Amino acid sequence: MADYDRRGGGGGSSYNPKKRRYRDDDEHDRRGARRRYDAPPHVRVRKQLVAIAENPMRPWHEEAQAIATLFTDNWDDELLRANFVDLVLQLAVEQPLKTPFVAAVVLLANTARPEVVDMLLAKLGPLVEGKIGAGEWREAKLYLKLLACLQGCLEGEGVFPVLEELFARAVDLQTASSEDTIGTEIVKIILLTLPYIMVAAPGQWVQKAVDLMEKTEIIASEPQTLQALIEPYQPDAEGESPPQPQSLIGLLQSQLQNEANNGSSSGRSSTMPRNMRSPPITIPETVVAGPRPLFPEIYLSVYAGQDVESVPPLTHIAASVIRDALLDTINVLHINRNVTARHLIDLDCYFSPRTFAARATPFDKLRDIEPPKSTWKPEDVAVDAVFSQLFQLPTPEQKLVYYHSVLTEACKLAPAAIAPSLGRAIRHLYRNTPRLDLELSSRFVDWFAHHLSNFGFTWKWTEWVDDVSLPDAHPRKAFIAGALDKEIRLSFAQRIKNTLPDPYKEMISPEKEKDMPDFKFSKDGRFLITLSFQPKLTKIDTPFAAEGREIAGLLKRKADDEEIDAVIQRIQSQAIDREIDALVASTDVFVTCVLHVGSKSLSHVLAAIERTKDRLADAGAASDAARSQIISATMAYWSAHPGVALSIIEKLLNYSILTPETVITWALVSRAGNTRGEALSVSHVYEMVFNTVIKVTGRVRQLVAKPALAAEDEDEIKAMRALFAAIEDALASWASGSKDEMIESSETEANSEGEKLVRSWGARWLRVFRRRAAIEEAFLVEAEKERARRAQAAEAAAEQQQGNGEADTAQPMEAEDEIA
Repeated sequence: MADYDRRGGGGGSSYNPKKRRYRDDDEHDRRGARRRYDAPPHVRVRKQLVAIAENPMRPWHEEAQAIATLFTDNWDDELLRANFVDLVLQLAVEQPLKTPFVAAVVLLANTARPEVVDMLLAKLGPLVEGKIGAGEWREAKLYLKLLACLQGCLEGEGVFPVLEELFARAVDLQTASSEDTIGTEIVKIILLTLPYIMVAAPGQWVQKAVDLMEKTEIIASEPQTLQALIEPYQPDAEGESPPQPQSLIGLLQSQLQNEANNGSSSGRSSTMPRNMRSPPITIPETVVAGPRPLFPEIYLSVYAGQDVESVPPLTHIAASVIRDALLDTINVLHINRNVTARHLIDLDCYFSPRTFAARATPFDKLRDIEPPKSTWKPEDVAVDAVFSQLFQLPTPEQKLVYYHSVLTEACKLAPAAIAPSLGRAIRHLYRNTPRLDLELSSRFVDWFAHHLSNFGFTWKWTEWVDDVSLPDAHPRKAFIAGALDKEIRLSFAQRIKNTLPDPYKEMISPEKEKDMPDFKFSKDGRFLITLSFQPKLTKIDTPFAAEGREIAGLLKRKADDEEIDAVIQRIQSQAIDREIDALVASTDVFVTCVLHVGSKSLSHVLAAIERTKDRLADAGAASDAARSQIISATMAYWSAHPGVALSIIEKLLNYSILTPETVITWALVSRAGNTRGEALSVSHVYEMVFNTVIKVTGRVRQLVAKPALAAEDEDEIKAMRALFAAIEDALASWASGSKDEMIESSETEANSEGEKLVRSWGARWLRVFRRRAAIEEAFLVEAEKERARRAQAAEAAAEQQQGNGEADTAQPMEAEDEIA
């Protein structure tokens, strides 16, 4: 009881046993120490190896030594040994920037345990063979890069026999066809592997590399098919030309030859024990292109030609080696844009400390850096690599939005470092917009608007304010108009207007600020005031206004077709009296009413089209003029929001209400003719034609991927070729200036500048779709080869199966004879 009272258990006191502590509690604490958990060795090795070289505060060679020691000290752990080899091979493909560091860990571990490299090579050899046989050239290149980093401990000539055999295959391919792209890809892999061999075994293989480069020069210096069509700049553009990009393989060849002539790879001999037998790698006799289409590659830099080199110059091998490692990282890690952006920010961690200038160094401060210190900005190198993929022709490897998101995440992670680099890249591209390939210019507009939408739509528009007064057909004015249109699609007009200086606000019409377009049949007419000595008020009637309102009401209450037919008959009768095409007039009224009924949202208009698709299909099938009028009515109703109009036209194509030929004719003949060619400078007109062509070619690619082609499939291919021919015919006259509308306008001196702009737009359009036509023809050729290869493989498999069956039936007969 006394103890109870002393502890304060009674009398209403609030006793807390954890609150009262005595001095001797700490001295006589009987609680045991907290148990410490140590992760198993394979977990610690994996964690440290995956994060190697990521910490700039810790020297990478100390990390490599610690990982190698941890690995060799726990050599008896079978799980650790198996996981280590698999992890090395996995990192070589998934994080290419870390390959030299991972190879260093392997070499350090090999000094204590010579079995390490043997275990690695036992798995690496079959992997290289399999990737080459399957045409997975990036993975084959990355595995060869890992093997090249181990050159110092390999017997004989190490990797060179594999490269020699690869070159022999490239020669065979080039001999068979001068248009082959696989041989060019193989030579590129050989040239990108040589620098790692030189670094792994400095001074030992210089002559061997020089001899191999003398052979590769034959293919590297050969002009490549389609190269002229994938140049990012117009080859015949007038005015001051930007730095001309070069073929990647030719650039690699010249860079390596310069390094060999300068003797940069000479140095101390390797002291590594050379007791590891090279893995037996057999190159298949027949190599395939693989799942990814192969095209010539162009080295594009948005920072070329600056007064201070913020990126490696084209004459330096580092320009190609660093770019190649970055591109592999970007395209391999497409599943996680955040990790990709982090690798780009930490680029300087994976190279020598003297390779780059300090992070976030302002561009103006680079002029104060004295040689031999580097002026290369890691942010510029990283951004340059992303833009090279964003502007890769004919198509980038990943979706364009992925590269958008990588730049956005990088800018969020390091805004002070990345934002100025992006600003200089944007200004460079904007200056060269008149010379930029039209497809790349469209990508630039899309990325620019998307990027601004992630950062409050803020940009220094005052820098371009003088270009607002340029003609609408000028490429820079067209870029501004296209960017503002895309921004409004991503937001709304009033918000975008508030971010712009006053001169730009005139480019956003009041109609864009309305949620729904005006219904032109809502009133019987409108009044026009003519200002002269005496103001005059004139009434302009709207034809078929009453019938339009009546059809809209019928559509809203989902009336029967008979009621709608009666009104359409009245419209056609009145049109005949006015000497107007009756079918065109009724189609215009009906389509406008359908769009008005569904103007609340895209789902509303899709529902309205779904209910009336049979009538729309009948109208479109009646005449070409009616089909063209469907597009005209759609574009006129949604003129303030062309993005919505394009979505509706795409749905009409899916319903087969419109045909691709109708879209091409409307855009390049009717619309362009009515505007004397200025419609070619409008971004949404190009978007409409380009999306239509992509839809047609995508359909054809699905068909030719089948094992055999049917008669209907051949018709689809012919239709695609006819579509490209129609585009060629329409654009060639605009590019040459032989269009009737251009001949009429050129008679006046005032339109000479406009005619010049229209001709340049025609040439830019023509180049894009000639490239598309050439690419699709190349795809058809490769698809035919693939079908033939599959047929041969199936025939060989059937013969082998038949032979096995005959052998199986012969064995029981022999057994019966023995028994008898």
